[in-house]
Amino acid sequence: MNDDTVQALIVFGGYVTQQPVVLCILDGVGLGRQDACDAVFLAKTPTLNNLMNNQPWGKLKAHGTAVGLPSDGDMGNSEVGHNAMGAGRVFDQGAKLINTAFDTGSMWASPVWQRAVEAKTLHFLGLLSDGNVHSHIDHLLQMITQANTNGVQQVRIHMLTDGRDVAPRSVLTYISQLETHLATFNAKSNRDYRIATGGGRMWMTMDRYEADWSMIERGWKCHMLGEGTRYNSATEAVQTQYDADTKIDDQWLKSFVIGDYRGVEDGDAVILFNFRGDRAIEISSTFDYSGDTPFAHFDKSFPAGVKGDIYFAGMMEYDGDLHIPANYLVAPPVIDTTVGEQLANANKRVFALSETQKFGHVTFFFNGNRSGALPGETQQEIASLNVPFNQAPRMKALEVTEQTLIAINSQQYDHIRLNIANGDMVGHTGDLQATIEAVEFVDECVGRIVEACTSTNSILIVTADHGNADEMAQWDKKTQTPKYDAAGNLVPSTAHSTHPVPFILFDPKGQWTIKGTQGDQLGGLSQIGASLLELCGVEIPDVYLPSLVHTINT
Repeated sequence: MNDDTVQALIVFGGYVTQQPVVLCILDGVGLGRQDACDAVFLAKTPTLNNLMNNQPWGKLKAHGTAVGLPSDGDMGNSEVGHNAMGAGRVFDQGAKLINTAFDTGSMWASPVWQRAVEAKTLHFLGLLSDGNVHSHIDHLLQMITQANTNGVQQVRIHMLTDGRDVAPRSVLTYISQLETHLATFNAKSNRDYRIATGGGRMWMTMDRYEADWSMIERGWKCHMLGEGTRYNSATEAVQTQYDADTKIDDQWLKSFVIGDYRGVEDGDAVILFNFRGDRAIEISSTFDYSGDTPFAHFDKSFPAGVKGDIYFAGMMEYDGDLHIPANYLVAPPVIDTTVGEQLANANKRVFALSETQKFGHVTFFFNGNRSGALPGETQQEIASLNVPFNQAPRMKALEVTEQTLIAINSQQYDHIRLNIANGDMVGHTGDLQATIEAVEFVDECVGRIVEACTSTNSILIVTADHGNADEMAQWDKKTQTPKYDAAGNLVPSTAHSTHPVPFILFDPKGQWTIKGTQGDQLGGLSQIGASLLELCGVEIPDVYLPSLVHTINT
C-alpha cells in the first residue's frame, strides 16, 4: 500500500474503506454527430459540458466486436454493455454464439432440437427483425429450413413486431421475407408452415424485470389460446392498425391472430428464438411453471381440452442461476472472474441501484449473468413507471439520484454503481423533444452526484453502455445526413446508435487521470472493469484488458 492509498483511506464504524468509487452509467447517452437529430447535443447539459471541459475524459467503443458481437456493424445494447463492464474483457455474445452454433451444426445435433422436431406442430415465438439485439430473422429462417429437413409437417410462427431496434414501421418488410420463405416449403407435399399470431414487443410477451406481467398475459393468451383480433394475413393485421392510427409504430401493435389458428395442442413444441435474456425470462418461466399451486401472475390456462403437454425451449439459457428455461439450444458464455467477484473477495462494500427498467443490468448482467447479490453487495430497485416514457421523460431518475446521494454521503460503500435509464428508454420512443427533456434532466441529476462526490472526496466515473439519444432520426448513408420525410420532418429512429460513449473521470483530489489523450478514443467498455478495480485498490486479474486510468504521479 503506497502513501497515496493510505491517505485516501476513510475510517468509519470500525470499517476501513478506500476513497469511494462511483460508476454512473447514463444509459443510451452516446457521443453523436452533433446534428439536428442528436438529442444529447441539442439538450442543455451544463454539468456534462463542464466535466468534459475540465476533467479527464475520452471515448469508448460500445458496440460490435468491442462487446462481443459478430461485426462492428452491430449496435451495442445494455445487456452486452454491462456484461463487458463487469467482466473486464470481451466474451462472445448473443448473435455471435448463435451464428457459431449454426455454422458448426451443433444446434441441430442438440437433444433439445431433436426433441422439438418430434412435435406434432412446431411453434416459433420471437422478435421478427434483423435488429440483432434480441433476435435475428435469419436465425428463424434457418430454423424453419432445418425443421423441414427434419420432416416437421406443421410450423406456426408467433411474431413479435419490433420498431425499436429497427425502423419504427418496418415489420411489413420482414413479414414479406418470412412469408416468401414459408411459401417455398408449402409448395411441397405435407407441409403447412404459417404465421399464426403477432403483436408489438411493448404490448405483449417481452416484458422484463417483472415490470408488467399483463404484457406476458396478453402474449400468452394470443400465442397459446389464439385470442386476439382475427385477420386473413399478418400484412392485413399490420396495415389495418397503421391505417387506424397514424402514430402507432411496430412496438405497440395490438395482438392479432391469423386465419383459423385456435391455439396449441398437446404434443406441440414451442421454441423461443430470442437470444437476449432480459425480455425472455418471464415468458420462459410461464412455460416452465408446473407447480402444485396456480401460476401466480395470471390464469395460465391452455385451450379447452389441452392438458398442457407442451415442450418448451429457449434459444439460450436466459438466467444461469435460476436455470430459465429448463431446455435451451445454445449455452450462454460462462463469465467468470467478474469485477463483482473481485470486490467481494477483497471484502469491499458495494451498492448497486437503478429503476426497474435497468435494474438487472447493474446487478445480473454486470455480475456475469448471476442472480442475487454477491457478498458485501447491497442492491436496490426503484419501481419504474408503467407508462410510455415520452409521456414521463424524467422517469425515476430523481429517485435513483436521491438514493445514490444517500449511499455516497453514508460513506459506507467502496463502490457505488447506478444506471440512469432515461436516454435509452425515452430514446426508444423516437420522440426527439421528449428525449431532449430526458437528457437535460439526467444532466441535472449528474450535477447533484458530482456535488456529493466533491463533498465526500469520492471518485466518479460517468459513462454509458451504448448510444441511443444521440441519434434520434434515421441516417441517410448516401448524403451523410439525417433522413427527412416529404413534409420536412425528421424520420424517427428508435434504435441504438453505434457511436462511442464518454468515459469521464472526476477525482476531487486530483490524484487520478486517464491513460490517453483528452477527448480521444481510449478503448472499449470492457476496460472499465480494470479501471474500477484499480481505483478501488483491488488487484486486477491477468485476464482483464488494461485499465483506462493511472495516478498523476505514475
